[in-house]
Amino acid sequence: MMCLSFGLTTKAQLKIWQHGMVTDEFIFEKAPYPECHAATIAETKQGLVAAWFGGTKERNPDVCIWVSRLVNGKWTEAINVANGIQNDTLRYACWNPVLYQVPNGDLFLYYKIGPSPAKWKGFQRISKDGGISWSTQEALPDSILGPVKNKPVMLGNGNILSPSGTENGGAKIHFELSKDKCQTWTITGPAGDGKTIKTLQPTILVHRDGSIQALCRTQNRAIYETWSKNNGVTWSPLAQTSLPNNNSGIDGVTLKDGRSLLVYNHVLPPGKLAKGARTPLNVAISKDGKTWYAALILEDSPISQYSYPSVIQTKDGLVHIVYTWRRQRIKHVVIDPNKLVLKEIKDGVWPKVDGYTAPVVTGDTKDL
Repeated sequence: MMCLSFGLTTKAQLKIWQHGMVTDEFIFEKAPYPECHAATIAETKQGLVAAWFGGTKERNPDVCIWVSRLVNGKWTEAINVANGIQNDTLRYACWNPVLYQVPNGDLFLYYKIGPSPAKWKGFQRISKDGGISWSTQEALPDSILGPVKNKPVMLGNGNILSPSGTENGGAKIHFELSKDKCQTWTITGPAGDGKTIKTLQPTILVHRDGSIQALCRTQNRAIYETWSKNNGVTWSPLAQTSLPNNNSGIDGVTLKDGRSLLVYNHVLPPGKLAKGARTPLNVAISKDGKTWYAALILEDSPISQYSYPSVIQTKDGLVHIVYTWRRQRIKHVVIDPNKLVLKEIKDGVWPKVDGYTAPVVTGDTKDL
């Protein structure tokens, strides 16, 4: 009875924070593997494409990259498009796929292969038909890792900026620039030394004045930012934002109306811990990248593991988000950004509305 009561209460509370939600669905109900994670989404001329990694468990050698397409309103059965087989006796895990549709160009699928994030290498496959078929696997140059979790962004000057980073000898972000639609890359940054402030997996926002803001996952209990005023060539020192971080992935998108939309776990880890539970999963909006407004709570349960969002805005103006649901399935949510009800986040605290109180999370935080 207590569990039933909690479930009903949580559902009622979620309705308070779900104005503007159009679609809430799983991409698949069953899969040939027990765990999945790190979803990504892109819009092509043929429709939406999503990808993720799946296998027995993250970093196990059988983890592969899977791709599904939205066709006639339904997601297709996922196909295995990449594995980490090196030879007859050696196989590594695949990690963190990133889909990126070059404007008026090809669809790129970036991913990593290796025994760990400190030792992985970047690879890519290319599709010319919206994810129906793919080129053979290509290794990126040794100095280029590719987007480490979040999508590249085309800048006003036509260059493409890719958010990347390394985890060998610290957690340090950098960026990769392409002037030829993802054919070749040069490295910019890094921002920070990766030791005092441990930053990972930046997401890129472009503001009306042309300035670029990168928001980062960290091991420092808060989302950090760095800014570029020259199209990503140089970057400001890392600085703490008002938003908390639980050492889990985030993603953002610059909306067509100029606002920034961010998807993240609004969680401050307990005590002095760097890691926190991956629940709830939240959406916030900002006009300037500084003052943020609470917009949505996508998930809110003490079970945890609602994480690693990927977000885009499609040509019809709707916002699409995919994310990990308890490491068991991939969720797809569609939002109408014009119907969001906003309330300012003050002092890093998610605002209370109509008596809403977030559930107490008591589960472990392993595999964060």
